[in-house]
Amino acid sequence: MAAVTPAPARPARVLVAKPGLDGHDRGAKIVARTLRDAGFEVIYTGIRQRIEDIVSIALQEDVALVGLSILSGAHVALTTRTVEALRSADAGDIAVVVGGTIPQADVPKLLSAGAAAVFPTGTSLDELVGKVRALTDTAESGESCSSA
Repeated sequence: MAAVTPAPARPARVLVAKPGLDGHDRGAKIVARTLRDAGFEVIYTGIRQRIEDIVSIALQEDVALVGLSILSGAHVALTTRTVEALRSADAGDIAVVVGGTIPQADVPKLLSAGAAAVFPTGTSLDELVGKVRALTDTAESGESCSSA
């Protein structure tokens, strides 16, 4: 009997989103390209997205993780609304991470709101890729991952 070769693992799918009125997307595009180059399948929403649209895209694209890029100062409110909207859509298993101009004092607030990880300005791309990989590997295995 011939050996069966397992199908290649599907790359983890991630959504990079720019919620709210923030129109600055250079960082989000750098993150999207970095994750793509690291082997992730990346969907980028573009700027000025409504939370409802981000959640709809996340569900349609069957992503393991939503990355929010926020420079507007509304990171706590937008992250909270995104996490709540995913939970309301029975998609609370989709990890939400947030990056951008985030004061250290707000990191615990974001983690309490349900963010799986927070990446303030200055976070290395290697650190970001490693944490996203850990979160998506955990999501695919069905385990929980501690926040950082």
